[in-house]
Amino acid sequence: MIANQRSLFDIPDDVVVTLHQCRGNREGNWAAEGGYDPVAEVLFNRIDVDGYFLEYDTARAGGFEPLRLLPKGRKRVVLGLVSSKKPQLEDKGVLLRRIEEAARFAPLEQLALSPQCGFASSIRGNPLGAAEQEAKLARIVEVAHHIWGNA
Repeated sequence: MIANQRSLFDIPDDVVVTLHQCRGNREGNWAAEGGYDPVAEVLFNRIDVDGYFLEYDTARAGGFEPLRLLPKGRKRVVLGLVSSKKPQLEDKGVLLRRIEEAARFAPLEQLALSPQCGFASSIRGNPLGAAEQEAKLARIVEVAHHIWGNA
């Protein structure tokens, strides 16, 4: 944690700093599992960043309960609900329900939506074609507009 904080020292105020909690994403495989409960207090309240990209695309990530420790205000959590590991398009209704569930623990205005990780996390990428990636990104935009409008 100290190294993280030192690396952020003297960053200009107009620079937004975020942290991605990666669980592994190499060619559609994963490396870690478990909820955010053991690290949430430190993650949200001791690491001085503007936002967090958290992977929530599978049950391996646990529930949204740790979001209750997100301080009210400027910090954001980007919910990685859309998988970049599998080609199946996520159902809009399921994504809406999951965001609604997350909003029980953190204010909706502090939440956002994204893929759980990058589409090309290694030299071979993940088992998705360009059309599947575009469909997933379009779904994210569709759901985001539904929830947050044009904000």
